[in-house]
Amino acid sequence: MEPPILLALLGFAFATTWTPGPNNMMLATSGATFGWRQTVPHAMGVALGFPLMVFLIALGLGAVFQRSEALRTGLAWVGFAVMLYLAWRISTAGAAKAQTRTRPLRFHEAAAFQWVNPKAWVMATGVSATYVDGENPVVDAAIIAVAFLIAGLTSSQTWVAFGVAIRRILGAGARLRAFNVTMGLLLVACALWMVMDR
Repeated sequence: MEPPILLALLGFAFATTWTPGPNNMMLATSGATFGWRQTVPHAMGVALGFPLMVFLIALGLGAVFQRSEALRTGLAWVGFAVMLYLAWRISTAGAAKAQTRTRPLRFHEAAAFQWVNPKAWVMATGVSATYVDGENPVVDAAIIAVAFLIAGLTSSQTWVAFGVAIRRILGAGARLRAFNVTMGLLLVACALWMVMDR
């Protein structure tokens, strides 16, 4: 991959992983609700799960996805349902000490969420179509995955840190609950937008 193309890829990776979306809203909410240490597995699941997904899609899974309207529709609605469930979990979460029955996403749950996240599919298929030239698909897929790994490690930790900083302002009472409800509603809006925009 030529240096200008690689720089464009890195720019795309950073722009898409740092902007608000389902993953980043959930990471900020988890950081605010549960703190840094408990949210690390969630953040690592996002940071490692998406590069694995984009690697596999760049190798050819994306072509199957693009050819099957039924698969795209089914995946969109499964993603919508999962995002509604996660929005409900976010909206009803209190402070970790006050409500011990809730917990942040585990590593494997956050990694698996990438496969039903409509934004992740759009990003993965778009970047694969743009940056895989067909001559060295394994190398191209690996370069794309590493670019998203670097971007994802930095963005996921930053969004958690943002949530932790918000936690200091919100405390553990009504303001934290209001923040969680707001983030849950934003996730619902994001889910609706992604389903309606497909």
